[in-house]
Amino acid sequence: MAVYTSDSRDRVREAVDFVELVSARTELRRAGQARYEGLCPFHDERTPSFGIDPLQKVYYCFGCQASGDLFTFVQETEGVDFKGALELLAERYGIELERTAEDPQAAQRRQRRERLLALLSRAASYYERYLWESSEAAHAREYLLGRGLSEQALKEFGVGYAPSAWDKLMNASRRGGYSNREIFDAGLLQRSRQNGQLYDRFRARIMFPLADLRGRVLGFGARASRPEQQPKYLNTADNELYHKGHHLYGAHLARTHATRAGEVIVVEGYTDTIALHQAGIRNAVGLMGTALTAEQVGELSRMAQTVLLALDADSAGQEAMLRASTLAAKRKLELRVVPLPAGSDPAELVASGGKEAIEGTVRRSVPFVRFRVEQELRSGDTASAEGRDRVLERLRPVFATLAPSAMRLELTRLVSETLDLPESLAETLLAPGGGSSARGEARRAAGAGRGGGGNGARGGQTARGEETERAFLALCIALPEAGREALAGMDIEQHFSGELVRRAARRLRDGSLYEPLADAGGTLGDLDDEPPLKALLAELIVEAGREQAPAGMLQIQRLQLELGRLDRQIQRARSAQSMDVSALAGERARVKEEFEREYARVLDKTGEEED
Repeated sequence: MAVYTSDSRDRVREAVDFVELVSARTELRRAGQARYEGLCPFHDERTPSFGIDPLQKVYYCFGCQASGDLFTFVQETEGVDFKGALELLAERYGIELERTAEDPQAAQRRQRRERLLALLSRAASYYERYLWESSEAAHAREYLLGRGLSEQALKEFGVGYAPSAWDKLMNASRRGGYSNREIFDAGLLQRSRQNGQLYDRFRARIMFPLADLRGRVLGFGARASRPEQQPKYLNTADNELYHKGHHLYGAHLARTHATRAGEVIVVEGYTDTIALHQAGIRNAVGLMGTALTAEQVGELSRMAQTVLLALDADSAGQEAMLRASTLAAKRKLELRVVPLPAGSDPAELVASGGKEAIEGTVRRSVPFVRFRVEQELRSGDTASAEGRDRVLERLRPVFATLAPSAMRLELTRLVSETLDLPESLAETLLAPGGGSSARGEARRAAGAGRGGGGNGARGGQTARGEETERAFLALCIALPEAGREALAGMDIEQHFSGELVRRAARRLRDGSLYEPLADAGGTLGDLDDEPPLKALLAELIVEAGREQAPAGMLQIQRLQLELGRLDRQIQRARSAQSMDVSALAGERARVKEEFEREYARVLDKTGEEED
């Protein structure tokens, strides 16, 4: 794997506007001289607990403990590794990356990949020009514009047309300096089974470029332009760049809008996606088929926590929704269904009723579980006892996912009324096994649903002593001169209880964090290989900017750490039945008295300032 120079990383770090970067994911407001805060983009919350330091370019959430610097932020939100985050930011801010000495084989693989990507970009441009400039593509233009799609919207998505001749793209690519092997490996050629002849894979088809989140073309979806052409849709075959089911159509254009809206709309086809974007509904992506994959759900989860399915009501669309519900549950996504009119797709809805029509339909979206229950009740045999039993059997797994709630009660009543059953009997029959274990299973389901919500970096509640140590170090950052002086007079091994906190304290005491703080360069650039320490320092920096500390609070926190040190020594002395217990207890009483005196002084001074 190619490695970039540390100077390259530093130049990217300096170029990034961290407020601008994070604002694409959540709305921020200034909350201090060196702090912005907003709703956390990593978990669902209503009260802001997420903060960033715009100068040091670090973030921390006091709710879920997500933390890191600008590279970590991109890694988590874009689903890329560090190298991918660095490249994405360099591309976005126009920074040229310099590579260190690279293994010859790795360099060859990288150069090959870059050539294939450049070839695909060139092919997309060729197809696009051919759509708008050739007489052969007139019927394709007529079809697309007849669907209500504008030239501007089609050009934004790079829609094109493949010539009907068997070798036009191949010859054009050869003239550009590409070999037959490269054109074939990019998925643009295929070989005749009869004589081994190479020819263009896509001919006489409307071409939809399929891009990754960075907008790089990886392959194509090709729609037949004439009724007799088969198959109707032909995609690039899986290869080293393109993997079917790993991407969503239009995601590179929709992701920022989806994050800001807090929801992403999923439609089935290319023209549906383009039509919604054209109508100003910019948070829409396309499935490129009906089989939603785990990789696509992962991509959706990085865009927004609410996923709105605007899929056809046919059997294929239903299957896609069922699969989506299973995958979304694993990601803790809220899944809702947009009720499209029978026989109508989003593109047709926009064409007939404009933006208002599709927005009204989206507003009528319902939770997936409600849609599923209503669908089973609507399509099942509710007239006969056997039919009602079959409906209940199909609904039982649906209700197994519902914790005791107003939603469960409401849906149980709906089933009771539709199947003409007493509500209590419906509740029993809908429970797992259809028996008396229903409430226990529901409670277990509820527990599973709530479990894992606090995916904090510290694995649960941190001991009170360590919380005090972290608070002290945050004050050392907020008050650098006094903090470094206080740390210089402390025994870090004795005053701090955990090795990670000790490492942070040593870094502050030695001054290796303060110099970057002073010149607004990146503070944590040398810790990319030490994620735990990097995360802790990010937390402390953001905590330091939360609010201005009262004068004297640093001394109070230092005395608290001294009390903690003495408590640990007393405990060890008691365990060893040492004679030192009495002396240590006397010293603790003296420190406790000093602590109370300092605390009262700070309180008095704070009260005077408020008066």
